[in-house]
Amino acid sequence: MTRPVPTPSHRAWANAEIGVIIHLDVQVFEPAYKFREQRGYTPPPSVFNPHSLDTDQWISTAAKAGAKYAVLVAKHCSGFSLWPTKAHSYSVASSPWRGGKGDIVGDFIASCARYGVKPGIYASASCNAFLGVDNPGRVLSGDAAEQTRYNRIVEQQLTELWSNYGELFEIWFDGGVLPVREGGPDIIPLLTRLQPNAVVFQGPHECASLLRWVGNERGEAPYPCWATTSITTSDDGTKERIDCAGSADGDRWAPAESDMPNRDQHKAFQGGWFWRKGDEQHLYSPEHLVERYYQSIGRNSNLLLGMVIDDRGLVPDADIAQFTAFGRTIARTFERALGTTEGRGDITLAFDTPTRIDTLVIAEDITNGESIRTYTVDGDTGNGTERLCAGTAVGHKRIERFAPRTVRSLTLSVSADGEAPPMTLSAFSRGAA
Repeated sequence: MTRPVPTPSHRAWANAEIGVIIHLDVQVFEPAYKFREQRGYTPPPSVFNPHSLDTDQWISTAAKAGAKYAVLVAKHCSGFSLWPTKAHSYSVASSPWRGGKGDIVGDFIASCARYGVKPGIYASASCNAFLGVDNPGRVLSGDAAEQTRYNRIVEQQLTELWSNYGELFEIWFDGGVLPVREGGPDIIPLLTRLQPNAVVFQGPHECASLLRWVGNERGEAPYPCWATTSITTSDDGTKERIDCAGSADGDRWAPAESDMPNRDQHKAFQGGWFWRKGDEQHLYSPEHLVERYYQSIGRNSNLLLGMVIDDRGLVPDADIAQFTAFGRTIARTFERALGTTEGRGDITLAFDTPTRIDTLVIAEDITNGESIRTYTVDGDTGNGTERLCAGTAVGHKRIERFAPRTVRSLTLSVSADGEAPPMTLSAFSRGAA
């Protein structure tokens, strides 16, 4: 079997590492609204009025967290659209916000450009309460004509989002997309024509640059976590899965993205994804987010952090402090390596003087796929050689932590499928942070 390889878009996504996913919908203004318990009702557009909305504030906060990309939830399950869609009336165009003349998607895209953050769009095709649709994208009435009408609306809205705002870095499908063969919308031609360079989370199987779900909303990748896989995902996140770790022998490149809310998923409003007054007490600590960094990015995944927007249209102050503290900790820890080396096969990192370390970053060049099957790192302590760590999957990045050791040199040894790839080994000290 030919080894699967990433597209250039896959490689750019892996290098981005940290992203945010931003939620703002009608339930922020009407928190009692529960669409599955109130079938046939959606809050009127008149409730939506984030009077101080500032997308620059959102994206500057994301940048402080170290995020290199941001995904805006342009349409969640209510069906309310954050741009003036021409598909129907349930959007910002019918709201009092900016007199119905505003476009949050457009503002978001402009802010991303100003702060050098790559933009992404989430637009659920699988659920729309306003149009009477629920997972996996079927109209609840079961009427074939209504299904066809809904499919055309999905295609129209995706065409608007994918053609009016420039190139997108990531496209997010929560709950996947109902396949055409099962009566769903035909989006592959749209993707191919309008956004060929985007990575696509849980899109149709035919997508060239597909991403899969990690299997939970805790920001925690299993280990090992391979970028290659024989399964794809189309989940809505309500039930965890334990089969999303990928496989060294997988037949396609579809790496896992580890998503999580920045508020307690069991105690905060709607799983921690949306703002509710008084929920600041449920913010995860910066230390909790730092641990998720190690358990996602450090395990060959990306970390996608939820960002709530309050009823003013702003990231709350407490959340800004949380994101900022998280970003500072990661930057202080990894901004300067105590030593780094690169090469193929067995590579050695020698220090000028005995050096105290407790963290290693191992990376392989994934241009030609994942080659490393096992690795070990041994340290010369001056009193002999000590095994510091060992593992299997490396991929874009593997971070190893251990009790502090003072070493003179480190030796990375690997077994590989075929020729050993170019690799990098870097040493750090968390205590220096």
